[in-house]
Amino acid sequence: MEYEDITREIIGAAYKVYNQLGFGFLESVYKKALVIELTKNDLAVQEEMPLKVYYDDHEVGSFYVDLFVENEVIVELKSVRNLAKEHEVQLVNYLSALKKDIGLLINFGPSGVKVKRKYRESIL
Repeated sequence: MEYEDITREIIGAAYKVYNQLGFGFLESVYKKALVIELTKNDLAVQEEMPLKVYYDDHEVGSFYVDLFVENEVIVELKSVRNLAKEHEVQLVNYLSALKKDIGLLINFGPSGVKVKRKYRESIL
């Protein structure tokens, strides 16, 4: 499955989750619901995938990627009033660290689902 197809499935699932739950839950609620939807669509999903950051072959940090779908697309979820530039930068850093080309930043906000596609710098 090409990443365009995967991202289309993820975005559709996010809208389905939002239509049922609406705004106001913690990010973890949306994440669990989105995993259910993606699994129903036969997509492989890893939750809270560990990501280690290295500098000169030394581990200098570790994080968890919210969702990693089909070993291709990193999905970062938010449930905030407005996305900030920092959210986008965080996702691009994850893409670079995992050497993946595309990620989705999905916000379950008060006016609906907002999706931003982010690409690793090297493919722009």
